[in-house]
Amino acid sequence: MQDATQRYDAIVIGAGQSGGPLSTAFASAGRKTAIIEEDQVGGACINVACTPTKTMVASARVAYLARRAGDYGVHVGDVRVDMAEVRRRKQGVVESFRASTERKITSAPGVDLLRAHARFTGPRELALEMRDGPVRHVSADVIVINTGTQPAFPPIEGLDSVPTLDSTSIMELDELPEHLIVIGGGYVGLEFGQMFRRFGSAVTILEPGKQVLGREDPDVAEEIAKILREDGIDVRLEARAERAERTENGIRLTLKSGNNQLLLDGSHVLVATGRKPVTDGLDLAAAGVATNERGFVQVNDRLETNVAGVYATGDVNGGPAFTHISYDDFRILRANLIQGGNASTRDRVVPYVV
Repeated sequence: MQDATQRYDAIVIGAGQSGGPLSTAFASAGRKTAIIEEDQVGGACINVACTPTKTMVASARVAYLARRAGDYGVHVGDVRVDMAEVRRRKQGVVESFRASTERKITSAPGVDLLRAHARFTGPRELALEMRDGPVRHVSADVIVINTGTQPAFPPIEGLDSVPTLDSTSIMELDELPEHLIVIGGGYVGLEFGQMFRRFGSAVTILEPGKQVLGREDPDVAEEIAKILREDGIDVRLEARAERAERTENGIRLTLKSGNNQLLLDGSHVLVATGRKPVTDGLDLAAAGVATNERGFVQVNDRLETNVAGVYATGDVNGGPAFTHISYDDFRILRANLIQGGNASTRDRVVPYVV
């Protein structure tokens, strides 16, 4: 026998940078609200993106400056990086930020934080596979999808048969890679490439295009590549990984560079070729929610899906993948659904720097 459906005024799926504040805003307006989180409160930014990466970047910069101290007349001796200590420091910062975010949600009257995997069973109905306990059924007139994105892997022959790192797992290393090969010359690849070079790894970055950061102006991309090379990073443009295999000492990639086929050996491989929406398992089809050819939830400039009462915020809707965009999505829905306004993505001015 199916359990009775619990009724809410609003349900948010995912406690990311728009989901968290949106849940408390609904509750402050007197609406009974549930926010459903399968993993960690805070979304990608706090747990696997902005906060941990910038914490590790800071450690890498200290190592870089310490090695150059002699250039400034300061002599500090040998510099040794302990990756386990770097990781523990990073994790401490993450847990502090996460706990603060979670307290804001759990201390807000009228908000239920439910630890569960959510899937649609109808246009505004969900089944919740609870972390602890039986399946629950909930419904609301307003449901907001805020499930974010996750690393996407390219179709490289043999890649699934070799040990690889992504933007999350590379931050859990307790030892320094001898030679890190980075597949992808976008923001993630460059950030980790420079970070680990400054920690002390040899680093090779492979970019299939004619420049790193393919969406930037060529002169900007060229200057960034120059800085990376000055750091001792081997930046290879128009170099595409076609095959991966294990070797006795690590991983070997077969590359296509122009008309040439080359072999490249490394101890570790980071795949940084983009991200995909976290929509698998949501059963969007059961609600009739439309997605585009890449799986992102389709929304209009008011963040409405094609199903009345269902909205999507943050990276899962395919907009610019920035924390401030996700938070601005919160602003738009707060204005429209709570404050009686008429906000739109067309209104916002997006600050952008490299």
